[in-house]
Amino acid sequence: MTRATTVRAVLAAAVLLVSVLITLTMSPRLGLDLQGGTRMVLQAKDSDTAKADRDSTDRTLEVLRQRIDSLGVAEPTLTRSGEDRIIVELPDVQDPRKAAEVIGRTAQLSFHAVQGPAATPNDDGADTKSGSKPGSKPGSEPGTEPDPGRSSGAGPTLPDEQGRALDLGPARLSGAGVKDATAAFDAQQGAGWTVSLDFHKAAGRDWTRLTGEAACHPVQDDRRRVAIVLDQQIISSPQVSPSVGCNAGLPSGSTQITGSFSADEARELALLIKGGALPLPVEIVEQRTVGPTLGAAAIDASARAALIGAAATALFITVVYRLFGALAAVALAAYGLISYAALVALGVTLTLPGLAGFVLAIGMAVDANVLVFERAREEHTQHPGRSLRSSLTAGFRGAWSAVADSNVTTLIAAGLLFFLGSGPVKGFGVTLAIGVLASMFSALVIARALTEIAAGSRFVSDYRGINGISGPGRVRTWLTRRNPQLMRSPRRWLLISSALVAVAVLGILVRGVNLGVEFTGGRLVEYSTSRPVDVERARTALAGAGFGDAEVTTAGAGDLSVRTGKLDNDGEHALRAALAEEGGKTTKVRDELIGPSLGDELRRNALIALGIAVLVQLAYLAVRFRWTFAVASVGALVHDVIVLVGAFAWLGRTVDGIFLAALLTVIGYSVNDSVVVFDRVRELWAKARRQPVAEVANRAVLQTVPRTLNTGMGALFILTALAVLGGDSLADFALALLIGICVGTYSSVMTAVPAALVLERSSKAPPPARKRAPGRRSGTRTARRDPLDNGARV
Repeated sequence: MTRATTVRAVLAAAVLLVSVLITLTMSPRLGLDLQGGTRMVLQAKDSDTAKADRDSTDRTLEVLRQRIDSLGVAEPTLTRSGEDRIIVELPDVQDPRKAAEVIGRTAQLSFHAVQGPAATPNDDGADTKSGSKPGSKPGSEPGTEPDPGRSSGAGPTLPDEQGRALDLGPARLSGAGVKDATAAFDAQQGAGWTVSLDFHKAAGRDWTRLTGEAACHPVQDDRRRVAIVLDQQIISSPQVSPSVGCNAGLPSGSTQITGSFSADEARELALLIKGGALPLPVEIVEQRTVGPTLGAAAIDASARAALIGAAATALFITVVYRLFGALAAVALAAYGLISYAALVALGVTLTLPGLAGFVLAIGMAVDANVLVFERAREEHTQHPGRSLRSSLTAGFRGAWSAVADSNVTTLIAAGLLFFLGSGPVKGFGVTLAIGVLASMFSALVIARALTEIAAGSRFVSDYRGINGISGPGRVRTWLTRRNPQLMRSPRRWLLISSALVAVAVLGILVRGVNLGVEFTGGRLVEYSTSRPVDVERARTALAGAGFGDAEVTTAGAGDLSVRTGKLDNDGEHALRAALAEEGGKTTKVRDELIGPSLGDELRRNALIALGIAVLVQLAYLAVRFRWTFAVASVGALVHDVIVLVGAFAWLGRTVDGIFLAALLTVIGYSVNDSVVVFDRVRELWAKARRQPVAEVANRAVLQTVPRTLNTGMGALFILTALAVLGGDSLADFALALLIGICVGTYSSVMTAVPAALVLERSSKAPPPARKRAPGRRSGTRTARRDPLDNGARV
């Protein structure tokens, strides 16, 4: 082995050893769509006293954290997103009504002096005191209903626990001064469940002063009471004990809120008081709930798809490239181990789209190996006297430019998914980026070390038929023999592409794009029933329960999918009860709630993401290639986007965030293919600058077709396995990628290249200059030496 091969082998062994150690000692972090639970996105809004900025949102987050911790949810996660959004993840929570109620309440707690019974107008227009009937309810007699917005003094007028309207003074202290609140059962004094309060130092002094002032009034006088108000409602207005002297007051730590509390009511009140008032009001703009069975089924289905798809891909490259293909399959397995270990070590949350991205990247990881092996075949065919190792080295060297460019374009797509995507789509972008980097390492380090060691073997050198690169391959042999002139009439291919785009646009205009609830707002809930229920019966049952606008469709094996407009958690509970009357036990499998403002925002961000993707790819290609090649590549990817959206319109499939992830992946794949073709056009044209560009392009296409087909087959094996075995959760994702890769493979050759040829007719730029070999000086010619040749001659 050469020194470089030894270094690669040692590096590969070290990385694999670390990956095995991480895999055995660390567990992956599963997203809620895989482990089950509820995810909420809260939008903080400006209040009269605070603006929804980063600091106030962080304070709101901490208050929410205290509240959720008191709910007993295992390992909840709260993070701020942007300036004014909070993401709440509650594992294993299937009914989010209680959590949403506790999260959404502002709990504005305040303490007031009671100024006396409220004055209410009698029939003569004079004021009377409502205290004349202590047991009466407000509104039980004409003219006695209190007005919470009216105040006869400096504070509000509110009904007490018995319904009597009281005039309150201004707030003397707020819930922010409460240090602790605990619920306890008072068996000694027979008060039942009570809530004990403890105040911070300054607030404790205010509380002592407030109760001391109240103690100056006679016993049984309303003015001897202190009103505790929660969200504009008096929850308790106790009398100050007769044992407390005037201006003496109650010390902090000896205050109890008494009332007719049940155990649950006392605990909830203590929770809200201890949690404190939210600095900002919050609104739930997104809520997703996934049942644990759906997540487990998705993991099992994805694992089966990964195993079967990877096995099929490994078998395919082994058949095509024989021994070297088998070694590439070993490197493919190493890639899977390395990328999984990287995901675990970095603490990346593995979501369902991320899991699909991990599976997809296995199929795309063979791309670099295919590029190298096809280039090595060309080198060996053109220079049959070269050693096997020299051809392999030349293959790695010649394929490096295409490998780098194609992976950079995929990384651009992954970056856009991460920065512009939402929720699980971000996980897909992270997984895709890690997969790209791991695939380059497996191809350029692990696979190269294995193949170079094998190429140095006497057995492999003597029996070249088993190595896989000594012959040109059947596809290349057939193309060389037939030599089809595909680029003789480029406008013909552009007309075919235009026809495909026209059919797609017609589908968008006639059928319309079925935007998912993620882009339109509303609620989408999937239910599983113990008894089969057809769609018509379900629609009738829901219409009878007041949900006449609900759209009911089938989902999965006998499940029902219900899509509505605005629907809160109580409404969803009523909807489920209506279905249960027809289908028996009804279990919620999946639940997505998107507010209308967030739906508009996500739809706008999706269009921005597509626009940025096109512009970034155009800018990168313009730097790396001629402007004609860049514009042609971008034209091909726009063609792919329109055809894919049109195909989903004709099929009536849903266009949502997962589809957007697939679409951006297709953009990266399409540009990847175009880069490989144009990289070869640039290389051949630089060697034959006087040759017509159409002939050069035709040769480049014929030389890269084997790579395009073999790479596409590797991805198709994986995607077919995902589409067939991945279940409903991944079916549309896999279908979008299947259509996109087929269309992208066609457009990278039959749309991008003809478009570039048409643009070159009006371009005045000279042909690309030939790259000077490293170490070669002008005017001298030195032959490149075989790496195994020590230079000795006889």
